Amino acid sequence: MAYAGKYFDKADYRVYCICGDGEIAEGSIWEAFAFASHYKLDNLVNIIDVNRLGQSEATMYQHDMDSYQKKAEAFGWHAIVVDGHNIEQVINALNTASQVKGKPCCIIAKTYKGKYFPEIEDHQSWHGKPLGKNTDQVVEAIRKMIKNQTTKLGHELLPIKAPTAVVQPANLANVRLASAPNYKLGDQVATRLAYGTGLTKIGQANPHVVALDGDVKNSTYSIKFKEAFPDRFVECFIAEQNLAGVTIGVACRNRTVAFASTFAAFWTRAFDQIRMGAISQTNANFSGSHVGCSIGEDGASQMALEDLAMFRSVAGSTVFYPSDAVSTERAVELAANTKGICYIRTSRPNTPVIYENNEVFEIGKAKVVLKSDSDYATIVSGGVTLHEAVKAANLLKQQGKSVRIIDLFTVKPVDWKTILENVKQTGNRIVTVEDHYAEGGIGETVAAALLTNAPSESFNFTRLFVKSIPISGQPQELLERFEIDSNAIVKAVQSF
Repeated sequence: MAYAGKYFDKADYRVYCICGDGEIAEGSIWEAFAFASHYKLDNLVNIIDVNRLGQSEATMYQHDMDSYQKKAEAFGWHAIVVDGHNIEQVINALNTASQVKGKPCCIIAKTYKGKYFPEIEDHQSWHGKPLGKNTDQVVEAIRKMIKNQTTKLGHELLPIKAPTAVVQPANLANVRLASAPNYKLGDQVATRLAYGTGLTKIGQANPHVVALDGDVKNSTYSIKFKEAFPDRFVECFIAEQNLAGVTIGVACRNRTVAFASTFAAFWTRAFDQIRMGAISQTNANFSGSHVGCSIGEDGASQMALEDLAMFRSVAGSTVFYPSDAVSTERAVELAANTKGICYIRTSRPNTPVIYENNEVFEIGKAKVVLKSDSDYATIVSGGVTLHEAVKAANLLKQQGKSVRIIDLFTVKPVDWKTILENVKQTGNRIVTVEDHYAEGGIGETVAAALLTNAPSESFNFTRLFVKSIPISGQPQELLERFEIDSNAIVKAVQSF
């Protein structure tokens, strides 16, 4: 929010954040400290309530105020230590913070939990508990301390100066690609590259579109957006929790349409921030590239095989899995206009363009990419393995057996109606194939949808997925090794 205020809105409003001393142990806190210092967010004030006590025992540094101050200063912040129970000191610190230039300010307030509460002050055992039988005693003790009783509210006693800058409303509606996709059928284009192209196009069409990345912009291709709109690109470096937090922050108050990208595997580090963003009803878009074992030589640590499960589990999320450049650009456009958390899964390898540039895509609507009146089975897939399914169809055709192929486009919501209709037309035989683990992926999604919506139907159902931790290798040989390639699909169909 502070970044948006200083660099996007260019307004003089200030952002105040209150932290407990217990949560200062979180690594994400220090990611944010480093980010705010790097970008000289002098419109940001962090107030740390150092009351010494955690939930189950004393905090790491208890009341070592010098330690907190040195840490904040080491991260490039202006630090002020105050007695948190002395309102005069607190007000003076806030005034000082408003005058600090070129760096954020941290007010470190020494407090005591339950201050002035008889038999409760600074005692460990009262975290999250009601006062109970102590209520009357505590209320009476506090009442006796009040010198000048008043019916006025706090903001009436201490008026708050309003910001002088006028922040104009941001028009975030109807964000569109500045130009339609421009590919030829069969062009070999990685969907991660098309993501960068689509992002740049919506940036051309709407000045409130912003992009963020975690130091992999030359791989996610968000670098294309940076090159076009450097003032609307935020480099968050290798700090994915903060990357998610800043994305949610700049999208607050409907100031921007925010898209954040990194390797999909790295988003697992930020699941808490994404989950809390959903609870806070954010509108934020996340893109994860380099998914599955098809990334090849980079190895298992870089291969996202859990990302569909993670983002599907987020409340109210929309999960896109485009299979070619055209559908990827349209996924970006749709995400920009969709409420809640959106996730776009993109692949590293080049894959052929299979859709015409004028193809219309909708959330929750799958595409039947291959169909005949004599299809023996239905194959449901997305991304890299969809193209393996097409290869398998060609191999099966040589054997005199045709298959139907469905491209999900969105894994959440899943188009169960299209799947069920086509599966019924192919003898209730279905194969799902995905570059993902079984848990939470395409196979489980489709199986759950069919079970829920067609409980009386019986299906011959085969799921192909990555069954173990992958290794480094050539993309095609890994698809073959983990049995999600065209030959494995052929065998699955033949097994019916």
